[in-house]
Amino acid sequence: MILGIYSQGKNYALLCNISSHSYRFHLTTTSKPNPLNAPNFCMLLRKHLIGCRIKSISMSSLERIVTMQLEGYNELNDLLPKTLVIELMGKHSNMILLNENGKIMDSLRHLDVLSGSLRDILPAHDYTFPSSEKSDFTTTSKEEFLKMLDKPANINLNENTQSKIAFNEKEKLKTPNNEVNSHQNIAKFISNTFTGISYTFVSSLLSSMNIAEENIDKENLSILYDTMQKLLSHLGSKNVTCVSVAENDYSLLPISHEEDLQTNFFLDDFYSKKEKQEAIVTYRNELLKLVLTAVKKISKKLSNINSKLKECENMEQYRIYGELITSHLYEIDANRNLESITLQNYYDENKEIVIPLDNSISVSYNAKKFFKKYHKLKNTLKIVTEQKLETEKELDYLESIVYELENASSVSELDEIYQEICENGIFKVNAKANVKKNKVNKRKVHDEYEPIVYTIDGFLFYVGKNNKQNDYITTKLGKNEDLWFHTQEIRGSHCLLKCNGQKVKDSTILACAQIAAFHSKGKLSSNVPVDYCFIKYVKKPSNSKPGMVIYTNQKTLYVEPVFGDGGKKQV
Repeated sequence: MILGIYSQGKNYALLCNISSHSYRFHLTTTSKPNPLNAPNFCMLLRKHLIGCRIKSISMSSLERIVTMQLEGYNELNDLLPKTLVIELMGKHSNMILLNENGKIMDSLRHLDVLSGSLRDILPAHDYTFPSSEKSDFTTTSKEEFLKMLDKPANINLNENTQSKIAFNEKEKLKTPNNEVNSHQNIAKFISNTFTGISYTFVSSLLSSMNIAEENIDKENLSILYDTMQKLLSHLGSKNVTCVSVAENDYSLLPISHEEDLQTNFFLDDFYSKKEKQEAIVTYRNELLKLVLTAVKKISKKLSNINSKLKECENMEQYRIYGELITSHLYEIDANRNLESITLQNYYDENKEIVIPLDNSISVSYNAKKFFKKYHKLKNTLKIVTEQKLETEKELDYLESIVYELENASSVSELDEIYQEICENGIFKVNAKANVKKNKVNKRKVHDEYEPIVYTIDGFLFYVGKNNKQNDYITTKLGKNEDLWFHTQEIRGSHCLLKCNGQKVKDSTILACAQIAAFHSKGKLSSNVPVDYCFIKYVKKPSNSKPGMVIYTNQKTLYVEPVFGDGGKKQV
């Protein structure tokens, strides 16, 4: 949910996210598309909160529960208070709207005790604040803190600086030397003991304070306590900074900065990037599932075709059987029913050949049966050979789609590939497949393409990111005097160097070939063959699949793939 707020002449967007993997509450500058049909809870908030004034936004201690007090006028022009509660508790996160009496008007998720919940979160029920068995760090004194850590069942502390911290036997984390990793244990113990404090937070604090395992004693724990209390007392000030501590994690550290709302917009950027990557992965996987289903179907079809071709290998044998029987009918009783017959094969120096027969019919009818089977296999061979060529083209095209999907890096690129899939006849059988259409593709115009563009020695070098861009680069953008590049017999992008009638140096051609090799399946290989020729020698056969071309008069360079970072720009 995004709440639009107007304050002191400015508009703000307050984001409330209760998804189990990215639950949060902060101001955002990232726009979100509105759903075509608003959820019921969204309509309820519009009815009761539009025009309301926010009186306060508060949290209880370090509990991840935000209480927003509001007041606004109802239909009778009476000023009534409302409360919006945002519970950020992992998979149990929720948004709840309360009336002036503290009763639940509605919630984004309905929960009840009968379904395993600890509370009833249903309309017309009293709202109950969630309980926790953890301690409140903000109200815990240093003596209580150290006493908790000094309990034998949890952590044993000695006065000397070489003492080790040990959990109970079930909680021990062994090192290669069978020693206890106290740095991880103390962070885990504190996060499990106190509300609102994570393992990452304590671990990053210990690292920033340069507290090593062998130095963990009461004195250092006292310093840790003071640092945590000081940091928590400075929340919302410029003395606390949100920083990345791992690829997919972050923490608060007592570091001063000059940026307003640094923590807020760090979270906005962090989760926006995370959600973008997740959206790309999900979208790509849905498309891959669609394409790989088609690949499986086409592969099965190709296998059946190969089986039929194998049957056709014996068609000449049936013709010979028929001719031999027909030519020797004067020697045998044509109306007899035999299981086999031995004749001289004039196709093989008159050697004897045993011909198996169907004893339910006469010898003459067996000859007719052999000729009929021969002509059937002959026609089958002609049809199936054409089918195999067409099927191999379809399979090759599907593999190019898989390559594009594996290399797509944005939702817009996936939208272009999805548009290409929708326009292709191979996927008609999958028209009802469960692929989530992205709204971006509705604003795409068919003739708008965004290839990668490099600047090399003053020349523009275009690289296609999918089959439709490849066709655009090759058939629309390229002129006769421009140079066209593609890896030899390796899946890759069509690349075009705009020469503008100028002579191109060999070093420029080499650089282009290296970039073309990088934008191919051979980018992790060495000595990759790259063909290049003038664009006038590149032709697109009629009715061919997107991205399919034939070319002649090419030259080949064997190069090392190089990413063209110099002068790269996206258009």
